[in-house]
Amino acid sequence: MSLFKIDLRTAMVTGAIGTSMLLTGCGSSSSHDNTVDMRTYEISVSNVTPNQPFSPVAVILHTPGYQAWVDGEAASSALEILAEEGDNSNLLSNAGDHSAYLAGDSGAGIIGPGSSENVQLEADVQNGVNLSVVTMLVNTNDAYTGINASSLADLASGDSVSFRAPVWDAGTEDNTEAAGTIPGPADGGEGFNAARSDNSDRVRFHSGVISNQDGLSGSVLTADHRFDNPAAVITITRLN
Repeated sequence: MSLFKIDLRTAMVTGAIGTSMLLTGCGSSSSHDNTVDMRTYEISVSNVTPNQPFSPVAVILHTPGYQAWVDGEAASSALEILAEEGDNSNLLSNAGDHSAYLAGDSGAGIIGPGSSENVQLEADVQNGVNLSVVTMLVNTNDAYTGINASSLADLASGDSVSFRAPVWDAGTEDNTEAAGTIPGPADGGEGFNAARSDNSDRVRFHSGVISNQDGLSGSVLTADHRFDNPAAVITITRLN
């Protein structure tokens, strides 16, 4: 099913699980209260590609122990769906079920080239805090960008840190660039397909778009769909 034909159903999950999971006991004690470390972060995702819209972004705060992907290993089904169709709901749901989860949310919609979106999350980070951000480059077969379990533990109140995010290949679909295989506006084709056509079946850095102007005659992509790294600049500001 095409991401654009369903008008980005992933945006509908906005706020569905965007609350922090701060646990409080039935009783109270000064020692327990003193361990609470509530922090609020603003996460800004900027699209710096020439012509690759981003799907609604998945933003997850968590303690060490969770990773959205592992370089060189097979992508999870949730990551496969995001990387092929732009649907972040499964990734956010799976993260929410993980013991390391603190807070998460979906972006409101497509982030176009040259545009950005801000997401705020609050969590009790007494046991550490990492950030994972994932979004699909929708004019591709299964490319995505983001950061994976980046630590925010040392970020002081009022300070910011930026990450230059490269493009990853989910390794779940051949990069044919063929008509009917790309969900974005360059094609409007199929999104997620459960059959994994990429024989490598492993996450790795993306080798880039070839396009029909650089020797791939069956490609629906043109030179302006190519991308350099980074594809995204992700800036995190600790608000308190």
